[in-house]
Amino acid sequence: MFIVHVHVQVKPECVEAFTAATRANARASRLELGVLRFDVLQQADDPTRFVLVEVYRDAAANAAHKETPHYPVWRGTVAPMMAEPRFSVKFNQVFPD
Repeated sequence: MFIVHVHVQVKPECVEAFTAATRANARASRLELGVLRFDVLQQADDPTRFVLVEVYRDAAANAAHKETPHYPVWRGTVAPMMAEPRFSVKFNQVFPD
């Protein structure tokens, strides 16, 4: 498995629009064959901060995700909503194996 945590901080006035766009992207992402899980989390004590938890079969599935029609639409839609550039942290599963 290949896991990605995408950290995003959005402008306060964009939280609702970001959430709507990101939910649409997550729904489409969950239909991809290589996507095992795609969760959108909002920080409890700061609603402008989100983490996307993306779980793929492997790194190739993550690369394929970026080639889907919905990914560039999401990326272009939410880019102006961000208070700072998003960043991701990539993980390999250790347990369970």
